Amino acid sequence: MAYEGYLKDFLDISNITVGDIVKITKSNVEHTGMLLEKPDYTNKDTIIIKLNSGYNIGVNIKDAKIEKISEGSKPQIELDPVDKQISEEKQNLSILSTGGTVASVIDYKTGAVHPAFTADDLLRATPELVDHANITAKAIFNILSENMKPEYWKKTAEEVYNEINNGSDGVVIAHGTDTMHYTASALSFMIDTPVPIVLTGAQRSSDRPSSDAFTNLMASVTAAKSDIAEVTICMHGTEDDSYCDLHRGTRARKMHTSRRDTFTSINMDPIAKIENNNVTINDAEVPYTKRNEETLALNNDISEKVALIKMYPGIAPELIDIYVDKGYEGIVIEGTGLGHCSDEVIESISRATSEKIPVVMTSQCIFGRTNMNVYSSGRRLLQNNVISVSDMLPETAYTKLSWVTGQTEDVNEIQKLMQTNLKGEMDTTLSQNYFIKN
Repeated sequence: MAYEGYLKDFLDISNITVGDIVKITKSNVEHTGMLLEKPDYTNKDTIIIKLNSGYNIGVNIKDAKIEKISEGSKPQIELDPVDKQISEEKQNLSILSTGGTVASVIDYKTGAVHPAFTADDLLRATPELVDHANITAKAIFNILSENMKPEYWKKTAEEVYNEINNGSDGVVIAHGTDTMHYTASALSFMIDTPVPIVLTGAQRSSDRPSSDAFTNLMASVTAAKSDIAEVTICMHGTEDDSYCDLHRGTRARKMHTSRRDTFTSINMDPIAKIENNNVTINDAEVPYTKRNEETLALNNDISEKVALIKMYPGIAPELIDIYVDKGYEGIVIEGTGLGHCSDEVIESISRATSEKIPVVMTSQCIFGRTNMNVYSSGRRLLQNNVISVSDMLPETAYTKLSWVTGQTEDVNEIQKLMQTNLKGEMDTTLSQNYFIKN
């Protein structure tokens, strides 16, 4: 009450409650919608409303005028237990949540979006799931994906392993899209899996009419029932809801900040298309690991001291030296073009490799591959024991080097593993001479 009295210096909200339809006027601009959130001690300056378009906006209360148009309706929902319709004829699937937009449901009391923490929450939001599989769900984390880090990859790998070991026929991981390709790549190296492991997310939250959460989740369940027993990413293949693409976890990249078809397979086609609950393989010539071909195994030892450094004009060589001085166990360079860096940086790279710190070269170009045999600067890098990794994505090289350095400290073995295709992360059709330094 005291705080609302303070707010009257700015606008009168004493007769307005969450759920009411209001009109806010500020600087001769009007917005009409449902009140979602009033200012309080944690959010002192902003009022949140939902527009008729489905979007939420925040308006700073200073110099604003608010008018109640009509009383709001806030339905009270009795949360009865969900009938999960367990059947021996359906496959058993696990859905694990790390957070992110796709794992959220609407709070009908406020219109806000909150994470789904239980299987019941998820099934209430997407009841169609029970028609396709016996679903169990569990929240591992509740974080924004930019807060993901290697120790969380390890925990996620353990949880996935436990679900499969306990009889799950497939695992879906709900994940924020910003770093989903890092997690998919890391899990690819950490787990040998006899069943599908599918990561999915959403670009637009479930309270928006254009949300992709439902389509992506349903397509991911279809993928988790398939015979594609790899770590994959399942997301919209087009801007509309026509189908989803299934990308290899070591080959995918987020390419747009907001488009629903943001994920693209780099230097290869998606493994499959998911449409109308059906899986269609895109290219019969592209091999993939099939269900039950591998024996379940977990190896999630991983180094948390690997750096990913982007080359740019004028980069200071001491940026490399800092990681050496800090005792880092590996460095991935996102080089220019075919895998280059400035002459000034090569000396610092040479210092790193001479101190038995593996340095891996990738390209910041989206498509193509590194080839350090073409120009003299590239050959100098090879002579300084920089490891070339063909068309491996920088993000994948980072997660792979983190995993490889968790397996061995032997620099020669690290080079061998980095230049060996383990999980479809690189092109294996190149001549062995490609990797040999001149």
